[in-house]
Amino acid sequence: MTDWAGRTAVEIAAAVREKRATPREVVADHLNRIERLDGRVGAFREVRAEAALAEAEEVGARADLGELPLAGVPVAVKDNLPVRGESTRNGSAATPDTPAGDDHVTVARLRAAGAVVVGLTNVPELCVFGTTEGVHGTARNPWDPTRSAGGSSGGSAAAVAAGMAPVALGNDGMGSLRIPAANCGLVTIKPGHGVVPAGLGDGDWFGMSENGPLATTVEDARLMLAVLADGLVDGEPPRREDSGVLRVAASLRSPLAGVTVSRPYAGAVREAAGVLMKAGHQVRRADPPYPASLGLTALTHWTAATSVDARELDRRLLAGRTRVHAALGRRFVRTVATGEGRNGLREHLEPFFAEHDVLLTPALARRSPVAGPWHERGWLRNVAANSAYSPFTPPWNLTGWPAMTVPFGTLPSGAPCAVQLVGLPGSETALLEVAGRIEALRPWRRTAPAL
Repeated sequence: MTDWAGRTAVEIAAAVREKRATPREVVADHLNRIERLDGRVGAFREVRAEAALAEAEEVGARADLGELPLAGVPVAVKDNLPVRGESTRNGSAATPDTPAGDDHVTVARLRAAGAVVVGLTNVPELCVFGTTEGVHGTARNPWDPTRSAGGSSGGSAAAVAAGMAPVALGNDGMGSLRIPAANCGLVTIKPGHGVVPAGLGDGDWFGMSENGPLATTVEDARLMLAVLADGLVDGEPPRREDSGVLRVAASLRSPLAGVTVSRPYAGAVREAAGVLMKAGHQVRRADPPYPASLGLTALTHWTAATSVDARELDRRLLAGRTRVHAALGRRFVRTVATGEGRNGLREHLEPFFAEHDVLLTPALARRSPVAGPWHERGWLRNVAANSAYSPFTPPWNLTGWPAMTVPFGTLPSGAPCAVQLVGLPGSETALLEVAGRIEALRPWRRTAPAL
């Protein structure tokens, strides 16, 4: 076997550990695929071709190669996380083009586990919006290049969906892992607060933003999360007899009033509920008691977080939509910083989760917007487009609870559809097990067809 692009991280790491492949061979295959495809996908801001090959040689020479969980695995890193020797542009012309002196702790953990960073992936400016475009490029959905890959981890998701990297590192402040994963047919998990180091901007978006994996299989997502969490999350799923029967609530109600769910996403939840019943879980229709004020709470936190991130930047170099977002958020920073809104939401939703172990919802309300220059369009148009298609993700950043996206079914265009799983703090392993049961009973195509 010589073509490693398109293989899973688990397969690649096993082959490298067993000396059936070298890290350099694996990385070279993925760099070749990036060169062939990324001009049409727009996943990467920076491809580290020479540096990645040198890094792969170093991994291959490690004395502990046979013990590395991610031995020789290429990984793409979202361009708001420092990678030693590379600039961190965060999708903006306002950020400095100076190399980082050190890796972010999550990048360091991946490298320590044997992973090789092949490049930094595109994001919308300051990772604000649910589509990925800007001065550094536009990330398209490899399954349907007319559509956005989503955001803000859109470049990372597009890279994995196109087979340009088996896994990628991203983060999620209002859905920024789960939205692009849903668009691109990937598995992701936003871990609960404190499971994986955040270290994102000034204050991690008031504690809402979390780093996590993007992968094509539950097994790869579980493996990468175990590395990122440094032992806080088990790398292996619990045995079936240990986990017991889970109480699953299936809900189609949008957390944002007035947003309706399109037929494919509603159908995905209904069918996934049937799959989980077949797997032995108790499933019933039940809607969380989302407060009427949830939309306002999300907006104030979303804008305030951007205002903090933009404080030290030259506003003249920011896109119009970013300037408006940050300006609006300035008036909310003090209120948001108290944590009262988030605490109140947790208290409001906890009784629901006392009766249910897992919440099953649509991952999105509808497919992503058409790929295009959204960064040149008005703020209100961007917010309206984002809210209309991704209302299901923000509540779980506000609560700080784990949530994940799992591919399920297809849209009329042939692009993937997806569902979301949510649980209380500490339920990461249980959510991964549920996702694994879905994958076993309703497997999905892992990689988009050749472009």
